[in-house]
Amino acid sequence: MKTADKLFADLPEAALTLAESVRKAGGRALLVGGCVRDALLGTDPGDYDFECYGLGGEELVRILSGKFELDLVGASFGVIKLKHLDIDVSLPRRETKLGLGHRAFSTECDPSLVLEEASARRDFTVNAIYADPLTGEILDPWGGRADLEDGVLRHVSEHFREDPLRVLRGMQFVARFDLAPAAETLSVCRTMESEGLPGERLFGEWTKLLVKGKRISAGLEFLRDTGWVRYYPELERLIGCPQDPHWHPEGDVWNHTLICLDNFAGARGGETERENLIVGLAVLCHDFGKPFTTFYDRKRRRLRSLGHDEAGVAPAREFLGRLTNEERIFKEVLPLVKLHMRPYSLWQNGCGDNAVRRLAAEVGRIDRLVRVEAADKGMENGELPEFCRWLLARASDLEIADSKPKPILQGRDLIAEGMKPGREFGIILEKAYEAQLDGVFSDRAGALSYLAEIMKTKRK
Repeated sequence: MKTADKLFADLPEAALTLAESVRKAGGRALLVGGCVRDALLGTDPGDYDFECYGLGGEELVRILSGKFELDLVGASFGVIKLKHLDIDVSLPRRETKLGLGHRAFSTECDPSLVLEEASARRDFTVNAIYADPLTGEILDPWGGRADLEDGVLRHVSEHFREDPLRVLRGMQFVARFDLAPAAETLSVCRTMESEGLPGERLFGEWTKLLVKGKRISAGLEFLRDTGWVRYYPELERLIGCPQDPHWHPEGDVWNHTLICLDNFAGARGGETERENLIVGLAVLCHDFGKPFTTFYDRKRRRLRSLGHDEAGVAPAREFLGRLTNEERIFKEVLPLVKLHMRPYSLWQNGCGDNAVRRLAAEVGRIDRLVRVEAADKGMENGELPEFCRWLLARASDLEIADSKPKPILQGRDLIAEGMKPGREFGIILEKAYEAQLDGVFSDRAGALSYLAEIMKTKRK
């Protein structure tokens, strides 16, 4: 087993300076949490959390302020951030739950707490592993290292049930680190209520699931196994919603959605976190309309879900509304849900450039829509499905793969013709944009010629 000095051979100089400064003052600074877990998994931690023992809060601030610029916003809760560095420092603390929610706690910092007692407030054993970067010692009071090696997600203590957000943390952890939840942890989670958790905290956990999850399906199965899928009725409705076995041998819409999400996770490349979040949310929500539209067509002798794409917009909006009030999320995700059937339809019907331009105008970004469809239909021998390749090629040729077609005719062109902004002004610009999408003109010269015809008609 690696010791901490081997584990953190590339620890930033600032972190070593911090640990040494605390040691010289008679304390001990231990790395803990995600940075130790990630290092044990062989990945770059990115940021570092220290828990300091043996020094009071004021003394710790005095020592650190001589070497670092500090952010003391969380100091009353025993948390000090080092500005411009990905390093946080905290004191051991006792927490007493006072009411509902993840913030209803009384916090008492106590640097004299023994490690076993201080670590009991942590969520999972894999996050309760400590490492001393100066001595190389690894301290593991709850067996987290063995759980990590065995691929098990296990809660630390009875304190776990005091913070309901930890259920969603479990959801994203099993997906990110390919862990199997311990039976006792599932049992504890089943007894917990959401307690009105705020949307922004929920959204943070869902974001990590979608942008970092390796097996997103495992995270959603965790949600189902703990009973917490009940807080997301749009997802719960997918369970048991049947599909035509000819097209969907995987079974119900729930199983199909899980497969799509794993397809999405497996195809993630160098996209930004934001791009992966938008596409991931769209994949998650894309079939929310099926429970409302699925019926057995007696004439065709099969199950059908006509119009499920458009029917999915309203429940997708409700789902997203529980997580965020960011209007941009709605504007970017909902069109992907509404139009996710369109690419195959355009390809199947041999539609031309006008239809592709109109699709781009509606959905905003065809490259995102192609990613949703690739997750929905699956890759073909490691490549995008043929209809996706066709659509992406057409959009790229038209220079609208990652944006809407930009209006060629501008308001300044109308002003140059002596018009003043007003109702008619907007009508002409809208009509010109529709003509542009229909291929009536494709460059500025054509746009000005189109405007000249309109002005000629106006002057008659």
